[in-house]
Formats: sequence, structure tokens, C-alpha cells
Amino acid sequence: MTANSGQPNSELAHLTQHDLAQRWRLSHRTLEKWRSLGTGVPYLKVGGRVLYRLADVEAFEVKRKRLPAPDEPDQSEIDR
Repeated sequence: MTANSGQPNSELAHLTQHDLAQRWRLSHRTLEKWRSLGTGVPYLKVGGRVLYRLADVEAFEVKRKRLPAPDEPDQSEIDR
């Protein structure tokens, strides 16, 4: 991860394709495919390098957060 100074501020910090692939345990090819399809995290292309703003990555994660489905009710609860 690259940051402009000291503590990474999510507004200033960026992840490389390699960093993001490691963070999400994905292949870098998956990230490339998402970019070509126009899906996934917004990215910057600077001097041939692909960078992802940490703030965009975190927002993407929040939007896709899912809660586990509640357990199915017990049959005795249904019969009531």
C-alpha cells in the first residue's frame, strides 16, 4: 500500500493491483477482468500503473457486506 505520509489516510492511500488481490485473496487476473467489464472498484491509471483509492475499496466492501441469513424457524414455532 502506498500513502503520501506517515499514517495511511484512506483519502490519500492507494492500493496497487497486487495489494488489492492479496487483501481479497483474488487473482490479479480477476481484478483485470472486472476492470475490462466495468465492474468492481473504481481505479486510477497513472503512468501505466493501476491504483485503487483505499477509500473506494472500503466503500466497495461496505456496499457488499452481507449478513448471514437467519436460521430457519423450528417446526414447533411454525405450528403455533
